[in-house]
Amino acid sequence: MSPTDTHPLSSLELARYSRHILLEEIGVAGQQKLKNAKVLVIGAGGLGSPAALYLAAAGVGTIGLADFDKVELHNLQRQIIHGQSDVGRPKIESAKDTLTEINPHVKLQFHDEGLQPHNAIALFSQYDIIVDGTDNFATRYLNNDAAYLAGKPLVYGSIFKFEGQASFFHPKASGPCYRCLFPEPPPPGSVPNCGEAGVMGALCGIVGSIQSMETIKYITGIGENLSGKLLFIDTLNMGFKTLKLKKDPHCPLCGEKPTYTSIEAENYQETCETKLESPNNTSIKNEMNESPIEIDVTTTKAKLAEGESILIDVREQYEREICSIDGSVHIPMGEIPARLNELPKDKEILVHCHHGGRSLRVVQFLRQNGFTRSTNVAGGIDSWATQIDSSLQRY
Repeated sequence: MSPTDTHPLSSLELARYSRHILLEEIGVAGQQKLKNAKVLVIGAGGLGSPAALYLAAAGVGTIGLADFDKVELHNLQRQIIHGQSDVGRPKIESAKDTLTEINPHVKLQFHDEGLQPHNAIALFSQYDIIVDGTDNFATRYLNNDAAYLAGKPLVYGSIFKFEGQASFFHPKASGPCYRCLFPEPPPPGSVPNCGEAGVMGALCGIVGSIQSMETIKYITGIGENLSGKLLFIDTLNMGFKTLKLKKDPHCPLCGEKPTYTSIEAENYQETCETKLESPNNTSIKNEMNESPIEIDVTTTKAKLAEGESILIDVREQYEREICSIDGSVHIPMGEIPARLNELPKDKEILVHCHHGGRSLRVVQFLRQNGFTRSTNVAGGIDSWATQIDSSLQRY
């Protein structure tokens, strides 16, 4: 990147960034580049929090933050840009207060609609580089595709339990993109999200910091970035491994014959929850009867009110202590095989967990063992808390 004409660094800024300026790779010229830069961070969560904090502290002149969510109690374990008093506030409002306190010299721009298919390319075009702080496949692919079509570099990061990944995608500079690595998202429900599998909070700080470092290096033009590389981080055993990535000539986005040439909303449907639906948007039916393999929480509530169904909670005991649905029967997922004799033969069995991933696997197991009238509750107790009973504590 080359600096554009802006106001020079003030004496206060020279003092604030003096430790940067002492680095011969940065100097005053590099710090000026940071001041001139515009960076968009997608998501003010686990990755976006540390990334935005360090970018603000580094003196990036304009930081955009796209997020439509509110702060919840379970966020505070890893989303360090928010605090206890922020619970219930929009994340961008909480982030604004924190980032302003970190560095009042930074111009902040907020996009409270978040990233959407209809605004992605136009939004990305306003910035020099994009930081992907999202936690689901649908938005991750949207970020990748929009960045490519807008001609912008994308700093990728992801987390799972104790493991993280990071890379730098800039196909316009002849590097690979995310679809070169993963051409299409996995089937819904096949990969648990952090709400189902858990995540080490400090891991978010490591990966988010790497993303901010990659961004700073790109802006200032120093060092080697992760383009053409995928960095694996194993914090449980504290190991780092880098794999080489190649641009895929058959990539559906940046290959020789691309099939993704524009942003179409239907290509970016949410896949975090286990929504198994047919093309005409009706629930998939079991071949032997009329029980759908999955229903939403509103339908679940109606079925329970009829008294012909039983609701099985397959979460762990500690999760029940956080919140539970009145009338549900608790059988942890790991105990299901040994307790099949406790399940009724004369009622439809509705199964729920936290978000729907574990319960879907239980339903599949139950059907294989003769319980054909078993159905998954899509979105689990989290959807129940947001759509049916807001008094339940989300986690």
